[in-house]
Amino acid sequence: MTTQTIAITTGEPAGIGAEISLRAAHEWTGDAHTKLVLLGDHEFLCQTAHNMGLDAPICKDTEPAPPPNALIVHDIKLAAPVEAGQLEPKNAQYVLNLLDAAVEGIQKGTYAAMVTAPIQKSIINEAGCLARPFSGHTEYLAEQTNTQKVVMMLSGAGMRVALASTHLALKDVPAVITHAALVSTIDIILHDLHHHFGIKKPHLLVTGLNPHAGENGHMGREELETIAPVIAQFQQRGMNVTGPYPADTVFQPRYLNTADAVLAMYHDQGLAVLKYASFGRGVNITLGLPIIRTSVDHGTALNLAGKNQADAGSMLAAIDCAHEMVQRRHSLFINREPS
Repeated sequence: MTTQTIAITTGEPAGIGAEISLRAAHEWTGDAHTKLVLLGDHEFLCQTAHNMGLDAPICKDTEPAPPPNALIVHDIKLAAPVEAGQLEPKNAQYVLNLLDAAVEGIQKGTYAAMVTAPIQKSIINEAGCLARPFSGHTEYLAEQTNTQKVVMMLSGAGMRVALASTHLALKDVPAVITHAALVSTIDIILHDLHHHFGIKKPHLLVTGLNPHAGENGHMGREELETIAPVIAQFQQRGMNVTGPYPADTVFQPRYLNTADAVLAMYHDQGLAVLKYASFGRGVNITLGLPIIRTSVDHGTALNLAGKNQADAGSMLAAIDCAHEMVQRRHSLFINREPS
């Protein structure tokens, strides 16, 4: 079997990204056919590992014969020194450079997948690195891979929760819950649950937008006019898509025990429940990309940076998830029907 390499972007340098990336890479047992490569400033990562008391050698990926227990780094230089917990606009482009290098590496076949440590959206916008507002990993990776539509899904505590809208102000959500948008979102979810997670006929629960799923139009008409007709369309195609369910009652065993994922209409509607149940062990997965990308379920935790207190559990879970997705893709490839 060919050795596969997973790239780990180490995220905002002033946060806990480097710490959790190093610790997870050091602790991950993996298998003989999978390597991890950390993307970041080699000198900075070496210093961070020293401060953490991590005893593994840290080698650049250009070194010909690293020791078996070495952590491998693809060296990308910082623009300015790092002070733990203190955001530096000069290093905002560095964060984007990590993502670009991972995407390029996957497209060239160097990497099989990417796992991302948390970034700080505010400093990237403050630095003015892009001509447009930066709203997060999900949207940026869609642009970098020329993908028109992606879906954000988090997994943890036995749940998978996907989102019909992501990083939007609440007042802007109803306008994006359209028939066409919901159809494409559900198509992506069902496709990726099958191809990336091996679920032959996924059961997807769909929430309403309004409290009590609109109460038959008395508390909003989005359910009657948009969400329910989309669900009916998928049911007519033989797909196991049900709802719309009130979001405050769908997250209970009698519904979840029969389902493979929940589609929530907006960010906090779905993720508040999942993060309560699994925070620090959840995984953020971008569906619909031509590449495999997973991430942690938390932010940069600037208040913990440099204190050697950060929990790498979510990063380990994200690496495990990326590894499983890579293995499943490889299995599908070698077992595909001849053309």
